[in-house]
Amino acid sequence: MTIVSISLAISASLIFMPLVTHAESKDALAPKSKKEDALALPLHTVTIATVSLQQSLLFYRDGMGLSVEGPIALTPQQINAQRKLWQMPADLNWHTYRLYRKGVPEAIQIQLLVLDKATPNIHQSWNSTELGPFSLGFPNTDTIALDKKIRKVGFGALNVLESYPIPRTDGTTYQIDETIFNAPDFVHGVAITRGNGMSQLGPIDSNGMGGPAYSAQIIENSEEHLKFYTDVLGLEIRSDREFKSAGDKGAMNLANGTVFRFAIVYSKGATTGHMLFVDFRNIKPIKPTTRPSLPNIGIGMWSFPVTSVKTVLKNAQNFGATIVSEAITVNSPIYGKATVATLRAPNGFLIEIFEAK
Repeated sequence: MTIVSISLAISASLIFMPLVTHAESKDALAPKSKKEDALALPLHTVTIATVSLQQSLLFYRDGMGLSVEGPIALTPQQINAQRKLWQMPADLNWHTYRLYRKGVPEAIQIQLLVLDKATPNIHQSWNSTELGPFSLGFPNTDTIALDKKIRKVGFGALNVLESYPIPRTDGTTYQIDETIFNAPDFVHGVAITRGNGMSQLGPIDSNGMGGPAYSAQIIENSEEHLKFYTDVLGLEIRSDREFKSAGDKGAMNLANGTVFRFAIVYSKGATTGHMLFVDFRNIKPIKPTTRPSLPNIGIGMWSFPVTSVKTVLKNAQNFGATIVSEAITVNSPIYGKATVATLRAPNGFLIEIFEAK
């Protein structure tokens, strides 16, 4: 069997099993549907809670090249709305920063909440088998150079840079270069380059840097999770594969013989702003002691623009999902005036939906 990697974010030098193909493109991740049919649009914002502002700026600004705005002044009304939507404790306060890719509006934004006191960590380590929100992915045109830069800035990685072939749908291959860095707050920052003429996994700027373009989670009960994202948010599974890890030579640095399901979920018609889900088949993942959600430290929320908040909430009720906050009107420093609601994915992860005014 051909040795390949998990591809597109959290690889591990893998034995490839079945390949999902699409007849009209050599790229297995080409859209299968139209943007006009989307309910939830591409992932807009990833919210990270931290008490380590300087380390966060060192990695995301100095390392990954994101621009920073903040601290952003918020009115009491805005803060109260956020407390309601995110279930933030009354005795917890924070400063808000917006991290974004200048000149690349399609890139995911990071809403960095710098807390005035420590809360529990979502993760206890960077171990790849720990359940919960895993990573942010940064497509770029030269991961070899970026790998050297991030390490020089002072951040390690799960393993050395990995280069591996990925099959196109016509049987030819292209090269992936990838490193999974140990970012602050036990978040993984993934640098990834697709070579041999393949488009990157999101738009890039004039310096060859892009992203964040996707975010990943390690999950259990993948059938239930994927049904939540497809049935409630109307997203589509673009690729669904099973892999067998070749072991400690891969970027994820997993045990030899680890088997897992790897599903890639997009908004309909989209080419970026997607989600990756890993469900281990033959090992027991590490279970965190805290909920993977705000106000805990780490990646605590995904925010999606939607065409109808009302429809998503109705879908959530039919699914049996927990609705944290019904729709309220918010003037957000990240996405402006909108109708906003929050709900929980099956693992308790917080999902924010907003319908722009």
